[in-house]
Amino acid sequence: MNRSVAGIVTAHRQTKGAGFIVRRPLPTAGMPLVDPFLHVDEMGPIDCAPGETVGAPDHPQRGFETVSYLLEGEVHHEDSAGHAGVIRAGDVQWMTAGRGIINSETPTVTQLDEGARVHGFQLWVNLPARGKMMAPRYQKVPSHALPTARSADGLASMKVIAGDALGRRAVIDTRTPTHHLDSTLEAGATVEQAIPERHNALVYVFEGEALVSGHAVTEGQLALLDEGDRVARRPAARRAGGRSRAVRHERRGAAPRGHAQLPGGRFAEIQR
Repeated sequence: MNRSVAGIVTAHRQTKGAGFIVRRPLPTAGMPLVDPFLHVDEMGPIDCAPGETVGAPDHPQRGFETVSYLLEGEVHHEDSAGHAGVIRAGDVQWMTAGRGIINSETPTVTQLDEGARVHGFQLWVNLPARGKMMAPRYQKVPSHALPTARSADGLASMKVIAGDALGRRAVIDTRTPTHHLDSTLEAGATVEQAIPERHNALVYVFEGEALVSGHAVTEGQLALLDEGDRVARRPAARRAGGRSRAVRHERRGAAPRGHAQLPGGRFAEIQR
């Protein structure tokens, strides 16, 4: 059964950290929570001149996991558990706060000296009760080590950040079983992907626009999908060409087959 669109909300912009702007589709007044996702932030895209890039200095976190995925730019991470390093374009950082950690995400020296274009996502995933007090842990996967799946016709490719897609499995280990896929779909692409009936599912458009189960969803909008085991997607008529980009998150369960079609636009899909 195709999933219909139960509701659409528009992301709002707000200041975060030391003053950088994010576009936040979740939570909003119209959609405060979609279990187990606490929030979804789109950082940028923004072009920062030398000295303008800002980050998030030391701040505490506890009881959930943060997923940072950069499309452009770089971020220096450091935390109280002794982890430190630079997250660059295409890299993934999956940090489990567990019983508590203090971490910071700040600009690199290169960004401050030369300026940079910054674009990416950060997702907060709630931990199950049994994992709330686990020891903090840190997983980083560089872009070149991220498994990539391709459709048979070659028109769709997916970076498998968590979970699996098209026969490829991620290297990230998740405490809350989750699928997270960065998908690029060229015009005419058709992708079939399992969508468990019991899972929450959302589609967030962050570039262009798409028809999701017959509903137009434009840039900066997030669609909550109703029950079912699949969803059909394609570009809006006035954007018949181009390509699509999707970031999917999915909580594992029973896995009936799903079908996805999206020949253009750029969007993020989130499932649980």
